[in-house]
Amino acid sequence: MYLLDATSDIPLHLQLYKALKHNITTDLSIGSKLPSIRKISQEYKISKNTVESAYAQLYAEGYIESRPKSGYYVADADFHPIGMITKDETSSKPSPTYRYNFYPVRLSRDLFPLKLYKRLFNRAVDENLDMGTYPDPQGEFALRAEIARYLTELRGVRCDSSQIIVSGAFIDAMGMIADILRPTHPHFAIEHPGYHIARKVFEHHLYDITPIGVDENGLMIDELAESDACVVYITPSHQYPTGSSMPVANRLRLLKWARQNDAYIIEDDYDSELTYRSRPIPSLQGLDDAERVIYIGTFAKALSPALRIGYLVLPRPLMNRYRAFHGTFARVSLMEQKTLTLFMHEGHWERHLRRVRNLNRKKHDLMKQSLIKHLGDAITIMSEGGGLSINIRPASDIDLDLLRHRAEEAGIKLYFAKNHSGGEWDAIRMGFGGFEMEEIERAVEAFAEVFLITHQ
Repeated sequence: MYLLDATSDIPLHLQLYKALKHNITTDLSIGSKLPSIRKISQEYKISKNTVESAYAQLYAEGYIESRPKSGYYVADADFHPIGMITKDETSSKPSPTYRYNFYPVRLSRDLFPLKLYKRLFNRAVDENLDMGTYPDPQGEFALRAEIARYLTELRGVRCDSSQIIVSGAFIDAMGMIADILRPTHPHFAIEHPGYHIARKVFEHHLYDITPIGVDENGLMIDELAESDACVVYITPSHQYPTGSSMPVANRLRLLKWARQNDAYIIEDDYDSELTYRSRPIPSLQGLDDAERVIYIGTFAKALSPALRIGYLVLPRPLMNRYRAFHGTFARVSLMEQKTLTLFMHEGHWERHLRRVRNLNRKKHDLMKQSLIKHLGDAITIMSEGGGLSINIRPASDIDLDLLRHRAEEAGIKLYFAKNHSGGEWDAIRMGFGGFEMEEIERAVEAFAEVFLITHQ
């Protein structure tokens, strides 16, 4: 029996997800069959969409598996979640303590404006907050207006508040898109290598999946054109994980492909604010005059992943489908939305972005200098200039498994692109965002000692 509270600020699909996960990890054995979506929907008098969202999260994290025409079963796994928190390695178990952790998507704890956010939260609660009504399913109008203003002015997105949908985590947004497009656009293409969670979500929704190669200009459009795909997921401004950027000529070719094939492009603009060599690259969506781009953004990379707030910009022709599939309940608590609205409306978001970008530019440059100083020609820098990590690769053959093992023994945590992107493309992701400035060179020096010993 799962305890679900319809009056809670926590959305029902998250309540159900947590209850099911607890049941799986504490009571059920591998191979146990879960109740059907229909059964849970009827028993708890909640919508099928709510149950599907909970099951989609469990599936993406590896807790359950889907068997065609049979249902969902507890997966044969060690239950390390991979989709809900970040785009990288996570674990439900306490992490070991490392001397140096090169986590590739972490912000420094001190960067979050905690005191300011607490003051704004208290104001949001006090200022005529109506706790007796349900929030707008699409997201509070004032927040959507602020997001639309920001995207228009600083990301070059063509949109207004009526197209914005405030979502939870990345998987929540992708699940909505998959539901909306599945009846008419069932063939999904994704960059290869690319973000594994995006693929998992669309696999869960029973799409046909086609991987499309990536080169120095991002997605290979000729390869896409030869496929049967009618939906493609891309990270054009900072390709995950290679770091390449799609030039404008290729963007225009991709938009032409979408127009000619009645196709949709899902543009994931996940860390566009964090560029250090030039101004942030304008969005692909801003070039779209045929409403073929679905734009996904997040506050996780530049503000906080703990807030679990993101957003979609849907083409207007898809809004009625959204309302039919998901336009019944809010996905982010009212108080969180009100606080973020104040944060953006009063100019704190833009000031915060400048601070985050400036500090991480300094960390990025110091990381690069330290890598060159301590490793020199022993490595090749594969990508740099944006995000929260620098991708490197050994200049000659080295046993990466042995390198990882020796680094662990030395109290150093490393991350590899191949583990979470598919394919054979690999690189060591040297994350700098979670380090203090004075730690970076010491961390790289310690890593270099292990690297050079393994390289001999």
